[in-house]
Amino acid sequence: MADCAQQPAQAGGGKRKNRAQYVQAKRARRCDGGGPRQLEPGLQGILITCNMNERKCVEEAYSLLNEYGDDMYGPEKFIDKDPQPSGSEGDDDDAEAALKKEVGDLKASTEMRLRRFQSVESGANNVVFIRTLGIEPEKLVHHILQDMYKTKKKKTRVILRMLPISGTCKAFLEDMKKYAETFLEPWFKAPNKGTFQIVYKSRNNSHVNREEVIKELAGVVGSLNSENKVDLTNPQYTVVVEIIKAVCCLSVVKDYILFRKYNLQEVVKSTKDPSQLHTKQGNGKEVKLESDDKLNQNDPAAREDNQQGVADSSEEPRQTNPTSETQVAHEGGTKPEPASQITDGPQSDTTDVS
Repeated sequence: MADCAQQPAQAGGGKRKNRAQYVQAKRARRCDGGGPRQLEPGLQGILITCNMNERKCVEEAYSLLNEYGDDMYGPEKFIDKDPQPSGSEGDDDDAEAALKKEVGDLKASTEMRLRRFQSVESGANNVVFIRTLGIEPEKLVHHILQDMYKTKKKKTRVILRMLPISGTCKAFLEDMKKYAETFLEPWFKAPNKGTFQIVYKSRNNSHVNREEVIKELAGVVGSLNSENKVDLTNPQYTVVVEIIKAVCCLSVVKDYILFRKYNLQEVVKSTKDPSQLHTKQGNGKEVKLESDDKLNQNDPAAREDNQQGVADSSEEPRQTNPTSETQVAHEGGTKPEPASQITDGPQSDTTDVS
């Protein structure tokens, strides 16, 4: 990580350190524990939104993830990779060999300290990112939501949404397109196929154009298999695109509608009464879900979001920086409809292309 690389020497003499030097020293201390300390390309993990209390959110996340992680994968064991041989084991008197051995031992000890779950700086307010190691985030989060949906037992207070992130890359159009071509293959490349939708949200980023991202990703899905079809009502897969600063987080999840957009507060409220489980969306097909109006009738923010269509930010607190959110479906890689048919709401950006 760039922050953990070479730190410039502090100014000598009696001069006061400027603010940049204090920030660099703080980042250097964060790097001592091993592993990345902020969201960056190449990570897997779980993106969690909360309601103004990030510290409590991290505590709840650790508790919940460890509970279900132990259930799925057994008790946690520290990652212990065998250190590589130094190359000249017999030359103990050689200073260079001794230095290499010391560096190798230090690297091995750092790897042993890596935990199964580790909170890293997300880069956005009211958003927590938990880096995962040695597990499959999408399976773990789906297991958590499935259990909460069945038992209706509320296990968190400040955690709102919990989205698995199976991969991250740089938030530039070419990088995202190249990464998605490989990333989406397990779900959409022939002979695999399925119905899908794309959900897009951007935080603290102004250089990415949402329409361009949606068009490119939808084109990638269509190019992998022409039989991949759009379903905004009850898709088999939901492609989640979360952009924070210069990092794009991607995942493909199941039961996105059933589990209330992966909202832990709402999934326990869903009723099993069949008379309250029918609602019409998009093309008029019925979905066995309680309507958002009933579940969120006491939530003004959620009620306002429902009026805007299929936007995805009803459960999240309002950000200080501009955010945008888009839910898009695109059939078979064909070009989206003209911009004149795209509707933007005043509070959240929502685009449905069929």
